[in-house]
Amino acid sequence: MVLQYRLKKDKRWKNYPGKDKLKGSVSRYEFRLLTSDKKKLLSEGSYRKVIKRFRQIEFFKHRK
Repeated sequence: MVLQYRLKKDKRWKNYPGKDKLKGSVSRYEFRLLTSDKKKLLSEGSYRKVIKRFRQIEFFKHRK
């Protein structure tokens, strides 16, 4: 999975470097979660919403 972000006023998506490396609060940014091949959008919106979906996917991927 690939996590990307952009400022709300920007148009270009960038790969997410980590929460510590963002300039300012995460509320200033939009986030999206894509599949590894970047062809399917899994989630888009606020940081909390996207990370919640990421954790759900990881949980079910490793569940027996």
